Amino acid sequence: MSQNRVRFWLTFRGGLTDWCVVGWPDSAAVTCWETAFMPVYSSLTHALAAALVDVLWFIEGSEDEQMDPDDAVKVLEGVTHLVSKLSSEQQSELIGLLGTMAESESDPARREFVEGFPEGFGLLDDAV
Repeated sequence: MSQNRVRFWLTFRGGLTDWCVVGWPDSAAVTCWETAFMPVYSSLTHALAAALVDVLWFIEGSEDEQMDPDDAVKVLEGVTHLVSKLSSEQQSELIGLLGTMAESESDPARREFVEGFPEGFGLLDDAV
């Protein structure tokens, strides 16, 4: 019995992604290259805010079997502490980015999470 393998990798280059599939199942070895557009963020801050939201969304939605509840609370409290130490200007920038992200979010539950982020993580109390 032969083993068919699929190898897949991504290379990020200025918002473009190259991908390749090698060893198409049930056929001779095939190599495919295509370029697809990936989201390009306006700034590093925007990219990092999106990554932070992704991580926190995962933690918020995790079951006890996926992540220890005590560890989840530590992470969430750590983020709250970190954003409380941002300058007023940085907090305002983050709130603006979150607003932009919420407006473009198609998943209603995730949109609600992003909209509630500033209040939930203590940004509204300290923001100017």
